[in-house]
Amino acid sequence: MPGKDFMLLLKGLSYKYPDGTQALSDIDLEIRRGEFVGLLGANGSGKTTLLRTMDGLMKGFEGEVYLKGEDIRTLKPKEIYRDVGLVFQNPDDQLFAPTLFEDVAFGPLNMGIDTEEVKRRVMEALKEVELAGLEKKSVHNLSFGQKKRACIAGLLAMGHEMLLLDEPTAGLDPMGEYRMMKLLQRLNREGVTMVMATHSVDLVPLFLDRLFILSRGRITRGGTPEEVFNAPQDMENIKLRLPQIAELIYRLKHEDELPFERIPLTIGEARREIVRSLEALTSGR
Repeated sequence: MPGKDFMLLLKGLSYKYPDGTQALSDIDLEIRRGEFVGLLGANGSGKTTLLRTMDGLMKGFEGEVYLKGEDIRTLKPKEIYRDVGLVFQNPDDQLFAPTLFEDVAFGPLNMGIDTEEVKRRVMEALKEVELAGLEKKSVHNLSFGQKKRACIAGLLAMGHEMLLLDEPTAGLDPMGEYRMMKLLQRLNREGVTMVMATHSVDLVPLFLDRLFILSRGRITRGGTPEEVFNAPQDMENIKLRLPQIAELIYRLKHEDELPFERIPLTIGEARREIVRSLEALTSGR
């Protein structure tokens, strides 16, 4: 039995849809406790299918999936959902109760938790996602960003140790994207393991521990963001680009022959690297 140091362990995972479409092929992946992991890929790369397999929703796969050391095929749905929760890309597919409080309370009530404890969990979860005070509001009257955070609150109230997030920043404006990522980062630092599917390359370097590139159902690259984003041609081949700041420095280094030692991924790193390279040019005169 695999060690329980891993929240999720995938070995040789493959999945084919009933129509014959090969969605996933021979995926090996380890998600450690407390990590923030990204799955980066273009539309149709297999990200959503992979998340749904991790959540126990996809049956009939080949290979092995272990949740906290247990074969996911042997676990009952309640045993899976006690530990792992999936946040859909479209929050309207997940929210259904008349009020925010009722929606967030639905999960823990169905777990058999007593009413007072459910109330405590709901209020704490709403506070965590910055929706405290809106518990009586209709879910239909929430903004798109609030709906996304409400979905996360519903899973937090159930006590999940791990969140699987399908494009959590999709449809949000730039400030909304940043607020969402800061929220996920804070929850991660509080001990919630995160796996996020995304195609937003500019957000990735700021928050993730590890990153895996998915293309046509296969993992083509993996490692830290710095390790993954050092081959622009490979990214282009799978219809992705480098983060904008990395693309700029890469071109300055390889096309304009400026003396950059590394390819930075954030504005702060780029500023330091530009200053260093300018000092190197000046001292060489």
